[in-house]
Parts: sequence; C-alpha cells; structure tokens
Amino acid sequence: MITGKHLDRRMFLRGLGVAIGLPLLDSMTPAFAAPARAAAKSPTRMAFVYVPNGIIMPEWIPIEEGSTFSMKSVMEPMEAHRGHSLVLTGLTQNGGRALGDGPGDHARAASSFLTGMHPRKTAGADISIGVSVDQVAATKIGSATKFASMELGLEDGRLVGNCDSGYSCAYSNNLAWRTENSPLPPEINPRVVFERLFGTGDDDEDAKSRAIRQEMQKSILDSVVDQTQSLQTSLGATDKRKLDEYLYSVREIEKRIEANEKDSRRMPPPFPKPGGAPLDYREHSKLMFDLMTVAFQMDATRIITHMMGREGSTRAYREIGISDAHHPLTHHRNNPEMIEKVRQINRFHVEQFALWIDKLKNTPDGEGSLLDSSMILYGSGLADGNRHTHNDLPLLLVGGGNGALKPGRHIKYRAETPMANLFVALLDRIGVPVDRIGDSDGTIEYLSDLS
Repeated sequence: MITGKHLDRRMFLRGLGVAIGLPLLDSMTPAFAAPARAAAKSPTRMAFVYVPNGIIMPEWIPIEEGSTFSMKSVMEPMEAHRGHSLVLTGLTQNGGRALGDGPGDHARAASSFLTGMHPRKTAGADISIGVSVDQVAATKIGSATKFASMELGLEDGRLVGNCDSGYSCAYSNNLAWRTENSPLPPEINPRVVFERLFGTGDDDEDAKSRAIRQEMQKSILDSVVDQTQSLQTSLGATDKRKLDEYLYSVREIEKRIEANEKDSRRMPPPFPKPGGAPLDYREHSKLMFDLMTVAFQMDATRIITHMMGREGSTRAYREIGISDAHHPLTHHRNNPEMIEKVRQINRFHVEQFALWIDKLKNTPDGEGSLLDSSMILYGSGLADGNRHTHNDLPLLLVGGGNGALKPGRHIKYRAETPMANLFVALLDRIGVPVDRIGDSDGTIEYLSDLS
C-alpha cells in the first residue's frame, strides 16, 4: 500500500553517544509529490584525491583524444571505470612554479593544487596562500550537512617548521585552506574519523560514551538496536535491504578499526603513527576510502579532500616490494630501474583509488549510485617529479555529477590553461557560481558536451 507518509532525510538513530545518519531511502520521498521528489534528489558531492611527487607521465597520458583513448600502464586499474572517467590534459598550476622564489616545488605543488595561487615563501608563522576550491564550496553549501567539509589523509605531517627549501611544512602537508593563512590539516586516524561521523557532536559526552562501550565491548550499533528494529518494521523490502547493507558496512569498518588498534598495541609501529591507523598502506587506504563512502552515503558532508601521501613523501611501499623512499626515487635522472619503481608506486595509488570508485559505483543513492552523484578529481600538483614540472598535470575527473559531466573521454586543453579554470566549472556544477578563483582567466569547456 502506498501512502503519503515518509521519513525525514535528516533522521538519525540515536543511542549512547551515537547519532547514526541514514542513507537515502525510497521512503524519504513522499508518494505522488513531484516537487518533493525533486527536493529529495541525491545531492552532488565533490572530492579531491591527491597523490604526491608526480607521475611517470609517458605511462599516464593517453595518445588518443575523445572516447577512443587507451589507458596506459599507470591509469590501467581504472579501465573498468573508463565510462565514468574524464582524462584531462593540458592544465597548469602556474602557482607551483618558482616565480623567482627558487627551490621548493613540493611545497608549492601541494599548496597551489586546490588554490591556484603561489604561496608566500616562509618557514615562519606568516604563511599565506589563497582559499582552496573545496572551501569556496563549503562556505556556500556546507551548512546543509553535519560537516561543511572533511579533510583526510594517509600520512602524518608537521604544520610548523621548514619542510622544503624555506617553505613552511604547512604548505607541503595540506590541500585545504579555509583562509589564506589557515590550512585545514588532514586527519589520518580512522578511529577519529569514525567517532566524528557517528558522534553526537558533544566531545566530552562522546568520549565518555566510547569508554563505556569499550569497557562493555559493545558496538555503536548495539545502542541503537531497538530503534533499528522499529524502523525496519515500517520499511519496504528495498529500503530494508539498503539499511541492512549500510549498517553492515558501518559495523565492518568499526571491526577493522578495532582490529588495527589491537595490532598497534601488540606491535608498536617503527615510526610515529596514531593508534588505529594501520601499518599496511592498503588497509589504511581502504579504511579511509570506506569512511569517505559512508560520509557521502549518510550525507554527513558533500565535500572531501584526501591526501594519499604528503608532498615530498619519503614513504617506502614495502607492500609492493619497494623498500626505497618514494621522493628520492622520483629524482631518477632517467635511470630505468628507478623509473620502473616509481611507475609501480603510481599504479599502486591508482589501484587503491579504483577500489573506492568501484565501491561508489555499487552503493545505491537515490535513483542511481554514489558515483553518479559525485565529481571526484584525482591527481598531483607535479607532472614529472624528476624535473618538477607544473604544466600538463596528471588529472582524472571521475563521476557523473548528477548529470553535469559527460565522462568516458580524454580532453586535451590548450597548453598552459590554468587548472583554476576547471575549478570555476566544477563550482558552477555544484551550484556555487564564481567569477574567479586563484589564477583563473575563465572557465573550461567540454566537461558535459563535445562543443
């Protein structure tokens, strides 16, 4: 029987220090109410995923333009998602160049990536750069969600001191800038992210409740079991399945965080790392991407930045048999063996990203999937890490943006096109029109059409 009754999109399951938002269910859309159905349409999400130290570009840039392009070795793990991907070439971040400031390309690469600006060269407190595109969006649409934006990462980094030839560590280790002087540091601890997503917002209350749950060895879901059962009696078969799958994924994330915390207590890491952050890169990456999926699914935020490594990272990727530090390898001086190791690292990053895209593609959201309603930019602020080039950057735009993008193509823009022009276009498609951001001199074409 169809009735006019429906659930509130902002409904939460509340328990002991817990507020669990729900995914978009069919019963959140009133029957026979076209305007309400339009209002209940999946929101457009925006994410920026950063990889450090550049890419082996001959193994990234497709030869062919248009829809017939071939994915080369580094990009190949995204082959299954070719139809959801736009390969963008020709875009430049001029703010990443020296512009008279000498060395410091890694600091400039990260800090200019989402701002389109050149950072002030200082290792002191007088840091300065522009507002990042994610925060321009967050200022306008962030009030609609629990978090205006989320800033995540996989590698810890300092915010003070000199990290790159006289540039503050704040430049190398952050993508998001709320103001020209205020970076938003990425959180790398899955436990902290989990507790923020499912906490009530009262830090003291949440900490006490978590301690009680840990002592009783209870899951966050145990405190909302009665509400869950009551809700399920009012749901149709499709919504019951969606809710069951969603809560199962939440519990799986919780269990994996708990397991990693036990491992870290039993075997302390050889380098500083917060409790709950896995030593294995694959697991750490998967946990953070799964948390990003849940954050979008429960509409906790619509804007996320994620650093898969801090710029200038010296991480070794022993998971794929590479014990050499990443950054020194990128200064390969055309040594074939070093180039091959960097290529493997580049491909390894794309493999982790592709797993997340697959997750989004298979997560229902309204009439489509989370991937259909998202715009996700993957890339680096350096192209060739050996020569520290900031033009023709490696960029992959994935998702449908609720119909605002027409993926499945390689688009080659004129040389030296400001990357900030892409930001103008993306902001317009998320409902935040701007005349200018960073060093933009207009917008870019072809994201949603061929002319």
